[in-house]
Amino acid sequence: MVALVQSLSHSRPQILSIILAALLGLLVIYVAGHSQYHILHDAAHDVRHATGFPCH
Repeated sequence: MVALVQSLSHSRPQILSIILAALLGLLVIYVAGHSQYHILHDAAHDVRHATGFPCH
């Protein structure tokens, strides 16, 4: 019984991490699916310039 309780307490942070990652992924898909293409392109273009990667 003690081993079961200990294993559940160790897996709780992993389950929370998985849930948060899944929610973040769904949010990204939702936002990308409902935004206009040119808005995403402009945002990616600005990020490339801000991080120093050439884009043209």
